[in-house]
Amino acid sequence: MNEILKTTLLGLFFGTFGTTLGGILGIVIKKNSNKFLSFILSFASGLMMAVICFDLVPEALGISNIYGVVLGVIFGVISMIFCDIFVQNKFNKKQKEYSSKNDLLRTGIIVSIGLAIHNFPEGLAIGSGFEASLRLGLGLAIAICLHDIPEGISMSVPMKNGGMKKSKVIFYVILSGITTGIGAFFGAIVGSISEAVIAVCLSFAAGAMLYIVSGELIPESNKLYKGRMSAIGNMLGFIIGIFATKL
Repeated sequence: MNEILKTTLLGLFFGTFGTTLGGILGIVIKKNSNKFLSFILSFASGLMMAVICFDLVPEALGISNIYGVVLGVIFGVISMIFCDIFVQNKFNKKQKEYSSKNDLLRTGIIVSIGLAIHNFPEGLAIGSGFEASLRLGLGLAIAICLHDIPEGISMSVPMKNGGMKKSKVIFYVILSGITTGIGAFFGAIVGSISEAVIAVCLSFAAGAMLYIVSGELIPESNKLYKGRMSAIGNMLGFIIGIFATKL
């Protein structure tokens, strides 16, 4: 029980730290640089891809067969697709309902709800990662923490521009990161059942992260900035990720 509590607290810390840091940046920086945001997004995508390739999948293959791992990855991808569709439908519905000057504020709140939903499977990845090994858990936590920084920015900017108090913006940003801790708690519990369950959780996490990288981070990075900075960030993140997974 003590180990589960530690894993939950670590998931909570890394989940809220990344979004909170992004939220503070969104409030403090007067003009957000698309070039900088693109670099952060692509760097996080490269780092996460390295974790998938050199940590999650090899670790899962070491304790399970290839068919179970592939099924886990597919299930992780499908789960994130459904999660994404749900958030987009809610977002589009709310956008049609309101057309006043408070649209930005509502957009920020809707984004925070969407991120809270997305953060749960990320926490699940952290929890199951710590059950496999301390190194894998920390690697996942750091990668997800970096990925949460631009998410915090995307949440805080519309809230701030919509007229919400800075203290309240930070409160909502922190609140959205709490679900990472909840996910880490469930990941630790499920992962402690058996090695086969850990393998399923790890491959599920790999699939979820694969979708985040391919379906969200890279497309958003390229949309924000068309230059080489996004490619450099991606490659740099991948190279650092190789070192991080082997240290």
